[in-house]
This record gives sequence, structure tokens and C-alpha cells, in this order.
Amino acid sequence: MSVYKLTYFNFPALAEPIRFLLSYLEIDFEDYRFEREQWPSIKPTMPFGKVPILEIDGKVLNQSTAICRYLSKKCGLGGSDDWESLMIDITVDNFTDLRQALSAYAFDTNEVSKAITYVTLINETIPLYMNKFENIVDENDGYFVNGKLSWADIYFVACLDFFNFMAKVDLLENRPKLQAHKKKILEIPQIKSWVAKRPANSIIL
Repeated sequence: MSVYKLTYFNFPALAEPIRFLLSYLEIDFEDYRFEREQWPSIKPTMPFGKVPILEIDGKVLNQSTAICRYLSKKCGLGGSDDWESLMIDITVDNFTDLRQALSAYAFDTNEVSKAITYVTLINETIPLYMNKFENIVDENDGYFVNGKLSWADIYFVACLDFFNFMAKVDLLENRPKLQAHKKKILEIPQIKSWVAKRPANSIIL
């Protein structure tokens, strides 16, 4: 049996989709978390100086989205053909574009530019992405791609806490299709079990 070890900061963010997928696969894994003050000493030991990393039998893997894609294939959530896989990849890349826009605001240390960015974020960027996501889920029978569960669905719900934290708003407010989608994913037994047992502070950054 392979040994899995996930290394990341002591909060959800980019590691949580990996945790969700490992849990969906019912793979036991070491969830190694470190605090921010430990990062300077850990960073030089990481590939390209970034986390999360997933070690499988000692082999170190970086790039969280690629890791999720790999795990999704192991559980049949990566797409039934090349076209469906492409649609899933596009969906996740759209999530990434939103995340990058949110991150540009949330981690801006210049209060003046940060305030300006937030106006655009709230009035333009968030409505653009979230309304499109709402419509996509509505058109796909409650999922993001082809009317069935894929790793895009799991990825989105796993990232929501992080997205909401950065946006300072509930991104699902007044979006009933996405609210129902989130509830459905969190009711998947393996994911429900993970959420119930994960560290209490993992929801708060």
C-alpha cells in the first residue's frame, strides 16, 4: 500500500482540493501542516519554493492542480473522454482565474490600490464569474460538466472557504444553484467524513 503525505500551511486554500480528493478515494494520508513562522525554513526544501506538495512513497509532487487531475483519474472523475476532460480542465482554469483575481486583492499590501481593486472585484469580477458559474451549474443538472460529478465540482467546493475569505463576502449569496451544488458535494459520504474530522481551525485562515 502506498504512503501519502500532504504538506501545506495550517489552513485550507490550495491543499483542500487535494484533501477532498484523497478522502473521496478513501486514501489514508498524513496531513502535515505547518505555521506561517515555519515557512522560511521549509521553503528552501520545497520544489520551486512553493506548497502544497504531495509525497507518494517518497516521490515529491508539486503543482496542486496537476495533483488533483492525477487523483481524479484514479477515481473516475477526470472525464469519460478527451472532450469531457477538456471541459473539466477549462472549468478548473476558470476557478483559477477567479482565485488569482481574489488573491491580487487580498494580498495587496498597498491600502490605496487595494481599495481601488476591491471596487472592481465586487462590482465586476465576482459577478462575472459567479453568475456564469451559477448558469453553468443550472444548465448541467446541478454539476459543472456534462450533468455529472467530476473533480471540478469537488475542487470548487473545496476552495470556497478560501475564496470567501479573500473576497470578504459569501460568493454563493443569492445563487441558489451553487448553494445546492455545495450542499450536494458536502453530502458525499467520504467528503462529509473528512469535513467532520478535519482540524477545527482549517476553516479559518
